Amino acid sequence: MTPIQAVLFDLDGTLVDTAPDFLRICNQLLEAEGRPAVDYAQLRLSVSNGGRAVIKGAFGIQDDHPDFERLLEQMLSLYEASPAQDSRLFAGFDEMLTWLEEINIPWGIVTNKPARFTHKLIQQLALDKRCAVTICPDDVSRSKPDPEGLLLACKRIDRPPTNTLYIGDHQRDIQAGQAAGMRTLAAAFGYLSPKDQPELWRSDFCIQESTQLLPLLKSLIQPY
Repeated sequence: MTPIQAVLFDLDGTLVDTAPDFLRICNQLLEAEGRPAVDYAQLRLSVSNGGRAVIKGAFGIQDDHPDFERLLEQMLSLYEASPAQDSRLFAGFDEMLTWLEEINIPWGIVTNKPARFTHKLIQQLALDKRCAVTICPDDVSRSKPDPEGLLLACKRIDRPPTNTLYIGDHQRDIQAGQAAGMRTLAAAFGYLSPKDQPELWRSDFCIQESTQLLPLLKSLIQPY
C-alpha cells in the first residue's frame, strides 16, 4: 500500500464541530418568533446538509412555507457575522493537525459550504495559515459527490489522489473520494442521522471517535 502523502477533510461535522453556532443562532431566531428552543442533538443532524436543512430541522417547516426564505436569510446573515463563536475542532484534532504539519504532510479542506462562510470560519479558528488548500463550491462547477473539488485540491498541493486520504461524515464525501481515486475514511462521530449506516458506505476506514484519527494516521503515513 502506497503511503498517504496528503489528508483532506470535509468541514462541518468532520474537521470542525460547527453545530453549536447554528444552535445559538437558531435559538435566537426561535425565541424572536415565539417558538420553543431546539436542542443540540436535534439540530446537529441537519448541519451537514446546509442552511436550508438547518431551518427545516429547527423550525419544522419546508421550503414552501411563507416564512422560510426570510428565516433562512436571517440565519445566514447572523452566521456570516460570527461563524466561530462556539465552533471548535473536534477532540484530538489540533494535536493531529500539528503532527501532520511537523512531518510535512499537507492537509486541506474540500467542502460544500460556500466560500463566504468557510473562509471566515477558518480565519476565526486560526486555521487559514495552517491549511494548505481550501476548496468550496465557488471554486468548482460541480460539488460533492462529484470528485472535481477533490481533484482540484490535489492539483493545488501537488499530491496524487492515489496517495491522498479524504475524510468525511456523509456518504457523498465517501462517494466523491472514491470517484477521485482516493482512500476514504468515514467520520462516524460527525453529523450522521439515525438512518445513516457508514459501515455500508464502503470507505477504506471508519472511526467512531475523533480521537481515533491520529493513531490511525500514524499507522498509514510514512514521513518522506
